[in-house]
Amino acid sequence: MKENRDGHIHYPSFETMKTDWVKAEVKRLREEVRKLRRDLHRHPELGFQETRTSGIVEQYLKQLGLEVTRIARTGVVGLLKGDASGPTLLLRADMDALPIQEESELPFRSIHDGVMHACGHDGHTAILLAASRILSGRRQTLHGNVKFVFQPNEEVSGAEPMIAEGVLEKPAVDAAAAIHLWTPLPTGVIGLDAGAVTGTLAVFRLTVLGKGGHTGSPETTVDPIIAAANIIQTVQTIQTRETGVDRPTIIMFGKVEGGTKSNIVPESVKLEGSIRYRCPETKVAGESPEQRFERIVEGICAAHRADYDLQINLENRAVLNDPAMTRIGRSAATELLGDADRVIRYSSMAAEDFAEFSRRVPSVFCYVGACDPAADPCPPHHNPRFTLDEESLEIGLELFVRIAERYFGEKEDG
Repeated sequence: MKENRDGHIHYPSFETMKTDWVKAEVKRLREEVRKLRRDLHRHPELGFQETRTSGIVEQYLKQLGLEVTRIARTGVVGLLKGDASGPTLLLRADMDALPIQEESELPFRSIHDGVMHACGHDGHTAILLAASRILSGRRQTLHGNVKFVFQPNEEVSGAEPMIAEGVLEKPAVDAAAAIHLWTPLPTGVIGLDAGAVTGTLAVFRLTVLGKGGHTGSPETTVDPIIAAANIIQTVQTIQTRETGVDRPTIIMFGKVEGGTKSNIVPESVKLEGSIRYRCPETKVAGESPEQRFERIVEGICAAHRADYDLQINLENRAVLNDPAMTRIGRSAATELLGDADRVIRYSSMAAEDFAEFSRRVPSVFCYVGACDPAADPCPPHHNPRFTLDEESLEIGLELFVRIAERYFGEKEDG
């Protein structure tokens, strides 16, 4: 109870009284979360090599009395069974780092050359561990089960092996939630929306095959470099001329390799890159983005008398937020921040392996702002100087707990 300026007593609402315990628990674990995150940041491990990380996770969960299972090589699952029967909610964190040489000045920067947490997965793991501690303390009031899933190899494909080995079974998972600490948003803002909130990611490897020779007599050659240059330029028309603004598409080339000397026309040029798009089930004029890409490649190579070899692999599909779970996430975020205007509709073209969970059970994926408002600018994800505002750790922790609280509350209410 509080007295306002007029001397009247203000009684907190039932909802406020019911949920004050969340902030108290988050505050209590503030330093633990930061310590965990900094330790993980200092000892990053690549996908399916997270042996130290998974060992820490396994030990932590066992100390809480959870049923712990190793899965998908370095994955870990902790099962919390509530004292009352009910549905099962899956909460996921990813554990893997990236093959990047860290250039930050952090006192806890990576000790491993060429490996760093440049995407926030260290924060996700620390947050979910703390969430498991908080929710384990509520076992007696929990109407259902929580699976704490620590996923390996999110950057490539770690969800499918976990699913293949039964992570969604015994007990069957009814819903799922995940967060991403996200530096494109400032700390204190949470973004989510119903529907597709990430991009589908297809990775291509293209070899343009020509005929080598002397640059002094180009007429005797088939130049794969000029064909490759034409391809790089022309495929950009897919997003500007072949798809509408309501179907965002990004085609990027990340690697171009060809030639050995300035006066030699090479036999081939290798191109690698990615195709990202928001609406995976939508075809324009009967063609998918990958099919349109190959149509242009085939036409340009024919025009330049070249051949080609093209491989396109689908690495991630779009994360699809379920409308009902999105309402739970938005309600939890609004209660957490105390300001509905700081809970925004948001999506990105980044790829996320949580997509495989979201396509099998109703799910919600939330972007938790992690850029210090005083930073100008924040280094982007996958950058050697990437870092995050540690104030976002408590926000992510509280969001996970409030989502669980609201999920089971709504299920209990019918």
